[in-house]
Amino acid sequence: MGLLVDSSSHTRMSHPHGNPINLSHTRRLNMIWCRFELEGETNFGIVEGDRVIQVSGSPLGEYAVTNNVHPLEQVKLLAPIKPAMLYAAGPNYRGHVEGMAARRGSPPSYPDRPSPNYRSVHAVIGTEENIVVPKDSAGAVQPEGQLAVVIGKKAKKVSVDEALDCVFGYTIGNDISERPWQQADRTMFRGKNCDTWKPMGPWIVTDLSSTGFRIIVRHNGVVWEDFSSSDQIWDTATWIHELSKYATLYPGDVLWMGTQGADGDMVPGDIIEVEISDIGILRNYVVAEEYG
Repeated sequence: MGLLVDSSSHTRMSHPHGNPINLSHTRRLNMIWCRFELEGETNFGIVEGDRVIQVSGSPLGEYAVTNNVHPLEQVKLLAPIKPAMLYAAGPNYRGHVEGMAARRGSPPSYPDRPSPNYRSVHAVIGTEENIVVPKDSAGAVQPEGQLAVVIGKKAKKVSVDEALDCVFGYTIGNDISERPWQQADRTMFRGKNCDTWKPMGPWIVTDLSSTGFRIIVRHNGVVWEDFSSSDQIWDTATWIHELSKYATLYPGDVLWMGTQGADGDMVPGDIIEVEISDIGILRNYVVAEEYG
């Protein structure tokens, strides 16, 4: 990924005749966007190899490339976006429906239409951060590795054919779930939305195909799940189409696309990784709540 950087404090790419180009409309293919903290400041950046090129502005709007280049290992990666809305696809893989039904001791009930719900945006954390298990958890806290779709432009009542034009890029989510609470609470509030229970990252990759991602969930280095996004009941375009019938989607909104299977239980001290092909690895550490 080559990048043009001049000697000015902020690069503005130009036509041969000197007219500035709005960088938000001249994206290169497969850009890797991160949000990072360094020396107490938070910025967006473009990841190239082992370095981060700092930008001013937002990748979802106008931005300018700066001359500030940082070693990747020296920045703290944050969740790559702070979504105003975080949608969850719910049951979107037959294996997950069957695994959860087996856990309950009941026959599987497959969804007959896309039925999205919400997750708390305040529960979002980045890679390498701690997943905190509340003291009064009943146990059975489990990971759910998921493909996460970042919306790039306003979408209302878009067709299936138009839907993918609204996608900015893809990242990784881990929909931490406490199963007893999930079954006991009518809204799944505790079961899905405790603080720190929505890890997302490490970055956003643009211009990828919406299908065929390989998704791997590891528990302390051992593979718990290994599946393909091609096994989804409904694909990304269908979900965006269905969502936009009733709710306007805005740049920066995120849709998590569901998981396969039913993983085992996590306990404090565990390391959980979700790896998705062509994106990267989201890694988090399970810890016990220290107070409360």
